Formats: sequence, structure tokens, C-alpha cells
Amino acid sequence: MNPLWLLVVLIALLGFLKYQGMLDQNFVFFPEPWDPQPWAELSQLPLEEVTFTSEDGTHLYGWYLPATDAELPPMLWCHGNAGNISHRLDNMMQLHARGIGFFIFDYRGYGRSEGVPSEKGLYADGLAALKVLQDKSKKSVDEIVVFGRSLGSAVATEIVKQNKSVAGLILETPFPSVKAVAKHHYANLPVDKLLQSKFELQSKLKDIECPLLVIHGTQDSIIPFELGKQVFDSANEPKRFYVIEGADHNNTYTVGGAIYFNELQTFLKQRIKS
Repeated sequence: MNPLWLLVVLIALLGFLKYQGMLDQNFVFFPEPWDPQPWAELSQLPLEEVTFTSEDGTHLYGWYLPATDAELPPMLWCHGNAGNISHRLDNMMQLHARGIGFFIFDYRGYGRSEGVPSEKGLYADGLAALKVLQDKSKKSVDEIVVFGRSLGSAVATEIVKQNKSVAGLILETPFPSVKAVAKHHYANLPVDKLLQSKFELQSKLKDIECPLLVIHGTQDSIIPFELGKQVFDSANEPKRFYVIEGADHNNTYTVGGAIYFNELQTFLKQRIKS
């Protein structure tokens, strides 16, 4: 085949894949199907199974666990781009041991949740999950803290942008945008231009004025520390940057240990008392 025609075909194919959102499923979203284990029994956590629907009718699944410390507000937990909620059980056990309650849910296409992941879909799922947490905890929006880790930090930011009265926002290993992450990992390839997902987190921070806690490890190999610092620098006060020396992307809470959970508890208590 003529090299020029080969280039035309390649460009057309990439354009088709972008239009269909197929590249996003290989570069952005990494869901895993549900493993039907007795998770509550195995973890010894009083997990309440919750099924709910997103705005477009997509059926979703999550776990609600109430706080045992009355001083702590409930936390809406938006997890990262891989696996499903069952892969966060160790972290859940440690949060529960410190009295922290939360609602963690799977986005569309993750775990037991139906559908196919997309940026718009994840935002809608997060907004629906906030309503579930309000109902389960009997708390108003201004008594709830929204927590997002990695990709979930972008979802959490969108939730707070649309619900400015929330008590606080926690962003762990956040990134300015998909474009910024793609440029770091694929500097010589136009990957960001071929993705439908943008997740423009940083640009939304100018509209958010609730208390903010940003958490990032100095050895993050997926979202570099510098990108997390960029997010923090763009945010309005009041804000705090908790740096975990030596932590990679997925081990912040284990490397941080007791200090990590103390930071969370302190932030949560200050928010509910303010």
C-alpha cells in the first residue's frame, strides 16, 4: 500500500476509535468485574449494600458504612480508575477502625454497576451517589465531605462544583487534566487528542471555595507529585497540602500510616465544627 494511503487509513481509524470512545477504555478506564464473595463477612465490616440509579437510568451499586464517631461527617468516596469497590476493603477497614463513615460506589461499568464508563457518565454517577449518602446518613449537603482518589478526584471536584455548600473536599493523588497526565506518560504521542475524556479538574477549582485537603506521595509513578502540587497551587483558600514522603500512587494510606488517618480525622472534624 502507498505510504500516504496508509497514513490516511491510520488517521481515519484513530478518528473512528476516538468517536466511538474506544481509546478511553484502554487509556483511562480499567474496571474489573465483580467477584461474588461474602465481602462484609470477610472484612468484618457492617457494609450495607445499596443499589441506585444514575440520572440516565443506569443501575449502580455501592456500600454504605455509617460513622461510629459522632464528631465526623459522612464521606462520599469516589475511587480511582481501576478495579472496583471490593479492591478498597483494606482501606475501608482502617477508616472504619477510626470511626469514619462513608458511601463508596462503583461507577458505571465497574463491579456490579451496569453500563460503560465515560466522563459524563462518571459525573452523573457521582451526583446520584451524593443523593444516596444524604438519604442514608440523614445529613444535608453542607454536612458531607467529598473524597476523591486519582481519577475519582476529578469526579469529586465536579460534584463539589455543582454542590458548593459541601463541608469539604479531599483530593488524593489528583491531576490537573487527562491532557497533563497523557503528556507526562506519552510525551511524543498525541494521546490526549485522541481521547474523549478530558477530566479538566484544575480549571474547576476557581469555582470552589470550601475547605480543601490535597494528599500526594512524593514517589507517585502514575500521577507525578508535581501535578498534584499544581492542583493545590490552583485552588482557593482554605487549603492544606499533606505530602507523604516516599509514597507511590496506590500506597498513600499504608506509607502514611497513622499520620495519614490523623490528617483525615482532623480535616473531617474541623469541617463539621466550622
